[in-house]
Amino acid sequence: PSVPRHANRLINEKSPYLLQHAYNPVDWYPWGQEAFDKAKKENKLIFLSVGYSTCHWCHVMEEESFKNKEIGEIMNKSFVCIKVDREERPDVDKVYMTFVQATSGGGGWPMSVWMTPDLKPFVGGTYFPPEDRIHRVGFRTVLLRIAEQWKENKDALLENSQKILEALLHRSEIHVQGQESPPASKEVMARCFQQLSSSYDEDYGGFSQSPKFPTPVNLNFLFTYWALHRTTPEGARALQMALHTLKMMAHGGIHDHIGQGFHRYSTDQHWHVPHFEKMLYDQGQLAATYSRAFQISGDEFFANVAKDILLYVSRDLSDQAGGFYSAEDADSYPTTSSREKREGAFCVWAAEEIRALLPDPVEGATEGTTVGDVFMYHYGVKETGNVSPMKDPHQELKGKNVLIVRCSPELTASRFGLEPGRLDVLLQEGRQRLATARAQRPRPHLDNKMLAAWNGLMISGFALAGAALAEQEYVSRAAQAAAFLQRHLFDPTNGRLLRSCYQGKDNTVEQSAVPIQGFLEDYVFVIQALFDLYEASLEQSWLEWALQLQHTQDKLFWDPKGFAYFSSEAGDPSLLLRLKDDQDGAEPTANSVAVTNLLRAASYSGHTEWVEKAGQILTAYSERLQKIPITLPEMARATAVFHHTLKQVVICGDPQGEDTKEMLRCVHSVFSPNKVLMLADGDSAGFLYRQLPFLASLEKKDGKATAYLCSNFACSLPVTSPQELRGMLCP
Repeated sequence: PSVPRHANRLINEKSPYLLQHAYNPVDWYPWGQEAFDKAKKENKLIFLSVGYSTCHWCHVMEEESFKNKEIGEIMNKSFVCIKVDREERPDVDKVYMTFVQATSGGGGWPMSVWMTPDLKPFVGGTYFPPEDRIHRVGFRTVLLRIAEQWKENKDALLENSQKILEALLHRSEIHVQGQESPPASKEVMARCFQQLSSSYDEDYGGFSQSPKFPTPVNLNFLFTYWALHRTTPEGARALQMALHTLKMMAHGGIHDHIGQGFHRYSTDQHWHVPHFEKMLYDQGQLAATYSRAFQISGDEFFANVAKDILLYVSRDLSDQAGGFYSAEDADSYPTTSSREKREGAFCVWAAEEIRALLPDPVEGATEGTTVGDVFMYHYGVKETGNVSPMKDPHQELKGKNVLIVRCSPELTASRFGLEPGRLDVLLQEGRQRLATARAQRPRPHLDNKMLAAWNGLMISGFALAGAALAEQEYVSRAAQAAAFLQRHLFDPTNGRLLRSCYQGKDNTVEQSAVPIQGFLEDYVFVIQALFDLYEASLEQSWLEWALQLQHTQDKLFWDPKGFAYFSSEAGDPSLLLRLKDDQDGAEPTANSVAVTNLLRAASYSGHTEWVEKAGQILTAYSERLQKIPITLPEMARATAVFHHTLKQVVICGDPQGEDTKEMLRCVHSVFSPNKVLMLADGDSAGFLYRQLPFLASLEKKDGKATAYLCSNFACSLPVTSPQELRGMLCP
């Protein structure tokens, strides 16, 4: 627009989400001292709005309320207004989300919280419509009522906010409660399996009716459960549940059949109609999970899905400097001339569009069949659209189709009298043409901030896929991203990670004026990534950095009194609570992954105090693990790794030798959840030999690459053939 627009303070921020609000009539402040001082000086309440750039309802509330001039005036007159990107500041988000969930019974984004000038919350909610509706009070009304309360009943309000804070402090504590030992793994694993088994959807896979999230933590738990119970009916069921879920997700509309990658979740039971945003953390975890499914089953189907995810990330979420962007939005303009964004517009199809793109007759098929007929049959395309109105409350998808594989290739082939091989070629060609047509549509908004934690999850995805699928280019991509983290999100002077950096002008990488320090999840997911990358590349510098970061993590976040790690470090006066997360959700919680990290760190370093710390985390979460382990499947999985002791698989050999490579390929081809891999290359001055003196006593047998299986630093007899090694890894 040619009219000069007035920008608020958010114009100086780097976060794409904050920049989206820089031209609102609301006088937004970023979270920080300037806003807190203004509230105190003018004795005003604070209105805090938290969201993220790919959040659909955040966009809706902005359009309806934050762009509304009159509502903006009320906000500016009575409140100091603060905007937070929850992906930049998960610490702020968690404190106030704990409050919203405790007081309203629900939570989500956008999160709206009103608090006193000293940051104590007293009213909270999520999305508010601008004006009163039958069942919902409007945002304008809430603003006016709260401003009135502050004028009339300030003391009562302050007293109330103090009581709320005390209750929250009490509620949010996770600590050791008298008993000194971790819970028994066998019981925790069995109960978690039963709870997942009873919530499992036998028809479509997944663990709820709707909405359905991918939740890789559940599938990874089931893989580990299977590995420990391979010969029992429960073990077989665990594997079947995980593989069936992965198959149904890959066939579903949650999987982008044209542009690759996975959307965030499905609104229905069938994995059909998704919320269309694509998050980096899902791609990273799902690439790893599909790679594990391939290791276990040997079925190329799963390997192809992993490759599909990594293609999407390499093409659409990769920065030239090596980092990974955070997400792509769900909403976009249907055409270049559209005035209004619609959810899913970039991804959905009208039947006539597909017919027009795929008009070619199919040789050898029943008379008059076009490629479009075959394609539409296979992907469930209907003339009037295949989205139920129930799943489309705003009628944004009316007459449109979300592609979903409705038939097996055999069924589609026989329906049109085709050879299965011929069908693959036709579908491939159809997808290619649709991709070319889709590339002409306006793209959804890209959130180009780069977060250490999510980059960690994605590095693990590339490294694990590279090892399991024997694709060296994936391992190289993981190493490139790890080097990016070291360059842009790590401060070598104090050994600390930073939370985020941003794509700048001319493909530079920018940092905000005051960089945000890394949180627990940044350390945990980056350390996990470096262990995964070492095992895939056997480059010892990654191992060295991982152990250095583990020491820093212990120093900044460990709770010596109650055990386990706090999510954020001490010393930030604007944070009312130091919390410990207690749920493995779309991402695993940091303490869950920290258990396995500590056990791996101990195996590579010989520092047994790390094993002790792992046990102390499990002890702190003991009650939850014993009663409702389904809320912590990744930590439940870690109890087994703790209980069975990690096996050190040591390969003695020349890294370049063909015999060494063959032994390594054997290790990578087997799913074995409680092992760490190391290469003893004979360099006694190298990092590993300095850490682990026992390696010096292991040698090659008959001049061949030799494997040892060690536990607690005592080793098995040497083996020199991949077959024998496989037998040891799969007892």
